[in-house]
Amino acid sequence: MKKVCANWPEQAFDENLVSGQYWDEFAENAKAAATELIHAGTWQEAEQRLQGLVQDMDAKEILAVGGAENPRLGMMYQHLQADGRVVYTDKFAIAEHAPQADLGISTAEFGVGESGSVCVDTASYESRVTGMLPPTHIVFMQADHMVKNIDTAFRVIARVYKKGYMGFITGPSRTADIERVLSLGVHGPGRFIVIAVDEPFEGRA
Repeated sequence: MKKVCANWPEQAFDENLVSGQYWDEFAENAKAAATELIHAGTWQEAEQRLQGLVQDMDAKEILAVGGAENPRLGMMYQHLQADGRVVYTDKFAIAEHAPQADLGISTAEFGVGESGSVCVDTASYESRVTGMLPPTHIVFMQADHMVKNIDTAFRVIARVYKKGYMGFITGPSRTADIERVLSLGVHGPGRFIVIAVDEPFEGRA
């Protein structure tokens, strides 16, 4: 299955809908939803932060998508394959190793100010399992790709959506089904990290 849209900024974004002015609201609401938010000025800084996270969590098996669209991400994934780590980027390898992977890394199209959510294009099976099965999910996003609210988000999506899967992620997985006690990580990752980069994504307008 192909991605819903090959290039969201080129095909769906304009300054009336998508703007960095919503960053502060997004950051406040994302943190309130237990998202761990890292703001990096450059891709070099983003890679350093990623390397630190991977070392701290001692992740050995990593699922990684988005490298084909973004060469900088692709290089990061290659650099992670050290110290006994294995990074799965092939869709068949991701499907095979998803149940036991320690970490999933993917990308988001934009953030939503009013909710602190990120919008993810999950048209492919590998992108869905990367964000749902590992205990920790890291998402890369361009920091100025922000919309004001959910209504605006759907206006953007309507410009590119034809068929497939879309999703909004608001913090780590959570449930309060049992005695109304909040638990994290029951139906998905218990830890959700967004690395927002000021420097534009390669391969995009």
